Formats: sequence, C-alpha cells, structure tokens
Amino acid sequence: MIHFAPSLLYEKPKRIEIMSLLFSKLTIREVTFRNRITVSPMCMYSSEDGFANNWHMVHLGSRAVGGAGLVIFEATAVSPEGRISIGDLGLWKDEHIPVLQEIVTFIHEQGAIAGIQLAHAGRKASFDIPFKGTRLLAPGEGGWQTVAPSAIPFSEATSTPQALNADGIKKVIKDFVKATIRALQAGFKVIEIHAAHGYLLHEFLSPLSNKRSDHYGGSFENRTRLLREIVQAVRTEWPSYYPLFVRISATDWVENGWSISDSVALAKELMPLGVDLIDASSGANIPNVKIPAKPLYQVPLSASIKELSGILTGAVGLITTPQEAEDIIAKGQADMVMMARQLLRDPYFPMHAAHALGASITWPVQYERAAP
Repeated sequence: MIHFAPSLLYEKPKRIEIMSLLFSKLTIREVTFRNRITVSPMCMYSSEDGFANNWHMVHLGSRAVGGAGLVIFEATAVSPEGRISIGDLGLWKDEHIPVLQEIVTFIHEQGAIAGIQLAHAGRKASFDIPFKGTRLLAPGEGGWQTVAPSAIPFSEATSTPQALNADGIKKVIKDFVKATIRALQAGFKVIEIHAAHGYLLHEFLSPLSNKRSDHYGGSFENRTRLLREIVQAVRTEWPSYYPLFVRISATDWVENGWSISDSVALAKELMPLGVDLIDASSGANIPNVKIPAKPLYQVPLSASIKELSGILTGAVGLITTPQEAEDIIAKGQADMVMMARQLLRDPYFPMHAAHALGASITWPVQYERAAP
C-alpha cells in the first residue's frame, strides 16, 4: 500500500491570477475598500421600534464574510415619521446605537467597510410591513401623519401628506444631523444620504412632487436646496476623513420630471459640499411609470453622471454576473458596483466572482479549506 504525505493529498494546483479591476482597491478620502462590490441598501422590514436584531447581524454579516468591499445598511429612518413602515431600521435615538455597533464591529473584522443609508420616507410612509401585505396604517393602528414638500399623495394607496413648513424643514435637517452623530458613534465609516425612489428628498428635487412657491420650490436651485442644506449640515458632523455618498433617482422616466441633466447639475453642486460619490438609481417618485427595466439598464445613468460631472459613481440595477460587474468598472462607467438582489441570492457572490474572473481574494480563515 502506498502512503501519501498529507501535504501532497491537499496540495492545490497553482492558479494564474488575472488583474481584475472589479477586485482592485478603491480609496475614498481615508477609507480603502478591498474591492468595488457594494452591498446595496435593501430594506428588510424586520425591526421593532427601529432596533436592529439578530436578523440584521446574520444578513449583513454574511455578506461581509462573503467578500463584499462595502456593506451598506438598509434605509435607516432619521425619525419615527421618516420610516417607510413600522418594520424599518432606525437611528432616531441613542438606544439604537449598541446593536448597530455590534454588527458594524463584526463587518469590519471581516475586512469589509460598514456604511449606513440615512433616510426619510416622506409621503411614502406609514405602512405595515410588506410580509403582512403592503397596507397603509391609520393613526389608530400605529400609523402616523406623513409629510412632504407639497400636500400631494403619491397614489390612491397612500395618505395625503402634510406640506412641511419652515419649522418642519428645520426639524428634518436636525434629524439627519443627529442620526449622523449616532452613526459615527456606532462606528460606521460611510454615510449615504437617501435622495431617491420617491422618498422625501427626491420629492423635493422633482417638479412632479414639489409644487412649493417658497425658496424650497420652483427653480432647480430651490428644489435642490434642502438636499444641499442636509449635505452641508451632515458634513459638519461627519469627519472629513470619511466618505459621504448620496443616492439619487437620476431620472423620473417622465417628461417634465427630474432628468439626467438635472442629476449631472446636482452632482456638480454636491461635490464642493463634500459629497464623494453619487449612487445612481432611478424612478419611483410617480406611480405607473413605464421603466425600461432590463439587465444593466441604469448603468448609462451612472456613466453619464461620472463623465459629465467628474464625481465618483456607483452603478445599480439588475447586475447579476461577474463579467457584467467587471465590465462596468473596466469601461469606466462607475467606480463601484452596487448589488442588491444578486447578493440576496448569493451572499458569497464576491468569492464566486473572483474565481470566475481569475482574481485573487482573501477568504475568511475559517473557510480557506474550501477555497478553489
């Protein structure tokens, strides 16, 4: 009988490593991301009173273990009335910090960077969690009065919002600032301000939802004022060595709505205020809009904003394969690939993508014996 030394039994053939831009490092300010794959913020609707829990630890932690460079926590409400649903994550009180801090610490221990998306749902708020059926909640059953730039409901399924007055606008700005301070205390290294998908800040940006006649409505300068003021206020508390992102809907996909040219102009306005990257999504401010959804359909939005404004961008939208993600970075269409559903299907997509692209990636030491 022939006996083989253990080293020979487990010796793996040497792989030829190919330079992959998707797996190249990216440094923004003083934060270095190990690759360009980002876990896009995805609502889990699994919180009670805004608190994170074991679900968030496992869900977010597994994507960090899986090799993502940046893990952005879901849309996190800066106030109770800023929640989409009663199951939203929150950061409107100090008590929310400890559990978030535990998850952030774990993510950083895995070599990923933890980010958080700060949000206010505006007129698209006060809903029950989707798992129970997307249903508007009345005040008597845990719902609340929604707010918006103008008293225009999103659809027949939503309530009529209360138009924010001057004091209400000041409160929104303060709520974003307070949430920023808490995010820093929790250990996050990236903040993304949510100004997309028909939520409050997008509602102010778009002339389709903003019918104000004061200095927060009308002209492009006025409609973008609240977002600019929030960015400036957040930057006063957010360290200069940490990145600040803004997610926008780069187009409403509707004539006379917010457009890609508006988005380019906005990016140029936000850069000097301290915004480092535009996360370019689209739509969701007006119901029943025909959106040309198909693989990579939003990548041109990211590419245009990057090319015409010079700001860093993140590409989103039905990106599902390693080669698609690689090509986006290689062609200069974006600086990060923000993935959502594909990372729900496969938390270890970065590991599998690195293997498919012939790139080098560090596996967790606990998993190394399974590495290809």
